[in-house]
Amino acid sequence: MSKLSKSSLRVGRLAVVTGNWVLPQYAHRFSPHTYTQPQLFACLVLKVFFKMDYRGFAIHLGEHSDLRVVLGLKQVPHFTTLHKASQRLLRVPYARALFRNTVRRFLRRRRRLHRAAFDSTGLECGARSQYYVRRRAAGSKKWQTVGYSRYAKLEAAFDCDSHLLLGVLVGRGPSVDVDRFVPLLNTTLDQVRLDIAVADAGFDSEANHRYAREQCGVRSYIPATIGRPTDKPPSGYYRRQMKQRLTKDYGGYGQRWQAETGFSMLKRRLADTVHGRSYWSQCRELLLLAITYNIMLLHAAETFLQSKPDPFVLRKKPNLTPLFFPWRTFPASMSWRRTGLISSSPVTSSRSYRTPSSSAARSRG
Repeated sequence: MSKLSKSSLRVGRLAVVTGNWVLPQYAHRFSPHTYTQPQLFACLVLKVFFKMDYRGFAIHLGEHSDLRVVLGLKQVPHFTTLHKASQRLLRVPYARALFRNTVRRFLRRRRRLHRAAFDSTGLECGARSQYYVRRRAAGSKKWQTVGYSRYAKLEAAFDCDSHLLLGVLVGRGPSVDVDRFVPLLNTTLDQVRLDIAVADAGFDSEANHRYAREQCGVRSYIPATIGRPTDKPPSGYYRRQMKQRLTKDYGGYGQRWQAETGFSMLKRRLADTVHGRSYWSQCRELLLLAITYNIMLLHAAETFLQSKPDPFVLRKKPNLTPLFFPWRTFPASMSWRRTGLISSSPVTSSRSYRTPSSSAARSRG
């Protein structure tokens, strides 16, 4: 179930449905009403799906009529229309509502999850080849392998069972993670209720453990490795407990690697770089990446559930009465069973059909 959809038509159709749930049809009543906001949002999702820029996706959309039919477009939007739509539709209130809708539709009626993995990753700002980085650093720093001083930072919480993104925070790095555990936990708890939260050593802090366990009721498992190496146990109660007991089996901490798998799926399938120049454009791009990831995962999960036969589907027991009996006279014989097995002693209704001979005999009596 933890796989991403490869069908652009189905992802576009699901993006339109998601936009219809959250976004208003038009930004203003006096707008041209040429495109709806859900249609423009679906175009942004497909732009990320195809790994294109605004100009390239506008040309691609003009050459593929099937995409326009799925999105309900009568004409192809200009690339500047898509860029302005991204500035309008990916603001924090709309982005949170769109992301929440993808999580709720994936989980359906579930509101509690057993375990979530917290982690953060960085995405390069622009595309630089490794050869360019080595040549640029030749003669000064032979060990240099990266050519950036800042990068776009994505902090995420993944469901360990399905790799679904449960909470997302965007920003700019490099920065420490120890003060980002509480905001990320609060963002995740806005979507679902958690039993266990596992995180890497970058989130290690006694205050983080106390907040998660005592205020939120979430059992946190974080390696207690922050600080200088020493033989003395940590001073905090929960950090000392982690130092003495934490293994890959204790609290299921070995499942923290599911966060690495989720980041690998996102970077390999969607993007490992952001092309925005300003801080807010990079944040909008990261939010769109997270929403597109959940939409692709949502469609793959729905396809999996639809293709798997349900052994507990209610099936109607076939009618065992003679064919000349009218169906409406046997309402009690229509019983429902989970397995579809036929009962050997069908129960008939008190309003059963009576032959003319029996009714005539009763009238004479």
